[in-house]
Amino acid sequence: MESMPDRQRRIRCPIDLFGAGAVILPLAVYLLTLAPTVTFFDSGEFITAISCLGSPHSPGYPLFVNYAKIFTFLPFGDIAFRVNFATAVSASLACLGVYLLTLHLSGTGEACPERNGAGTLRRLACLSAALVFAFTPRLWLQSNHDKPYPLLSFLAALVFLLLLKWRDSYRKGDERPAYVYLGAFLSGLALGAHQTIVLLAPSYLFLILATDWRLILRVKEQLLAGAFFIVGSSVYLHMPVRAVSNPILNWGDPQTLERFLWSFLRKGYPQQQVDRDWTLFLQQLAAFDLVREFGVAGFALLIVGAVCFHRKIGEFIISCTIAVLVFLAFVVGYQNTPEKTIFLTEEFFTPLYLLAAVFVGLGMFSLARPRPDATGHMAKLLPLLRRFGAMPLLVALPLFQCVNGYRFNDQHDNYLAYDYAVNTFRSLPPGAALFTWGDSGAFPLWYLQGVERMREDLALIHVPHLQFDWYLDGFPTLFRSSVLRQQETRRRPLAQVLRCAEEEQLAVRPVFVDFSTRYSVDHGNYALHQRGICYGLGKGPKGASAAVDVSVWDVYSLRGVPAREADFLDVDSEKAVLIYGYSRMEGGQSLLAGGMAHAGATELQAAAAIHPDVRVQIQRILAEKKVR
Repeated sequence: MESMPDRQRRIRCPIDLFGAGAVILPLAVYLLTLAPTVTFFDSGEFITAISCLGSPHSPGYPLFVNYAKIFTFLPFGDIAFRVNFATAVSASLACLGVYLLTLHLSGTGEACPERNGAGTLRRLACLSAALVFAFTPRLWLQSNHDKPYPLLSFLAALVFLLLLKWRDSYRKGDERPAYVYLGAFLSGLALGAHQTIVLLAPSYLFLILATDWRLILRVKEQLLAGAFFIVGSSVYLHMPVRAVSNPILNWGDPQTLERFLWSFLRKGYPQQQVDRDWTLFLQQLAAFDLVREFGVAGFALLIVGAVCFHRKIGEFIISCTIAVLVFLAFVVGYQNTPEKTIFLTEEFFTPLYLLAAVFVGLGMFSLARPRPDATGHMAKLLPLLRRFGAMPLLVALPLFQCVNGYRFNDQHDNYLAYDYAVNTFRSLPPGAALFTWGDSGAFPLWYLQGVERMREDLALIHVPHLQFDWYLDGFPTLFRSSVLRQQETRRRPLAQVLRCAEEEQLAVRPVFVDFSTRYSVDHGNYALHQRGICYGLGKGPKGASAAVDVSVWDVYSLRGVPAREADFLDVDSEKAVLIYGYSRMEGGQSLLAGGMAHAGATELQAAAAIHPDVRVQIQRILAEKKVR
């Protein structure tokens, strides 16, 4: 007759349904809120590089490029949507990392945690932790458009899990160095997602040495681990190999060792010297905010999990503390980020939020698990408290996180960047050259032209890159005999370099500048002919604003504009809306100055409807001009 354990083993489902839910449920929500196309910030640049297997900005992100490239072969959506889908998948895998870590740590110190009545409850708490992490503002914002940080976080979680499994086997007398070697390989691989993985190295090293400090004397095993790390980091060979093929986007052209190191070591970024006071210091520290990510209840559960499990996983808690201190030392101490760009550093902390979510899950399990030592009335009361108290918490907290953040993170109809790029193209005559300044104003254009093959007749010139040889080499026809190739020219201020480039291009084609270039540099040698959100350079009185063409607004696509302030998804989205408003306001002012009061007032009225900030200024202008 078949015994009960054998029967249970035979009917046990081979798939961990709770683990599958930790991936499927976040992915379902992410797909509902996924951006349908290119967005602002680095989106257009990343997607263009992924499409051609090129190199985006330093340090190149070769793992993320190759990972997302696989998704570009999907048979639905445009290339931008497919890359956004790839990020949603990596974010869901990061949630799986939370589930696996919580599952492992919640069973630490128990001989058979599945047989004490807590098996299902334990996995439910782990699933809840994964969902809480899924709907944190930081991860959710990174899941709906192209970002490398979720992929980095998933790999970081796998390395932690491998080291924890290695510790368990080592303490049982069964050494399995393959866990460490695989972890070293994944760490090297993760370097190709984002270089902040090196900030977790002290935490990984602590977990190893805390197990047995004498391991530091094993030189052979250290060399093997280092070799596996180098093999993983060899993903960076993608950059010089692909650079030889001259892909559409080849930032830094890293085909030589010198240029590769220039990109890998991030030497292309200007070093900003910031005088830090206590206010700035506190703002930099506030970039890492557990309460903002998990709420008060989640933060309280985090503390409960750390306290209740501190004896069983004390060394892991110390390892996580080391990670937090190292990240803060780098971001706050070394980088000393200026106030206006602090929000960019918030993305670096994504792996730390993953670790924090693990402690939230441990806190849930601590409150909800059965107490085998309870007797008498407590033995009857505790299950009721668990069912009507702690159990609903496992569902309520992630559900609250999801509902609370859904509207802000819903980008399913975010066409602002796509439309902004298309509208820019609609402003330009055939064969024109457009000088762009800001990354967010340039990158969507690169995507539409380089990937979607839109307006290939245009020459898109990015002003901040004009001082680099590798950038000029990328335009062999445009800059073959340009004076910009002279060393003394490139050493001049960027404004002078721009004026040289403008003068050269004006001799052969119409030249336009975007809004950011218009107001970043003095164009005193030329009259500016406004066409919507672009400005043509032409002859006229020095510095004059010449004729304005407002008819182009009739062919603009303005989905999402006007929008309420609460609907702005990020700084650059709001900036784009403001550019629409101020450009249209400028056109209205030019019409008023030319004596066309009715047409000018009509333009100002249309501009006032775009953004509240513009509306206030227009009311003042109309009052000064005494125009109704």
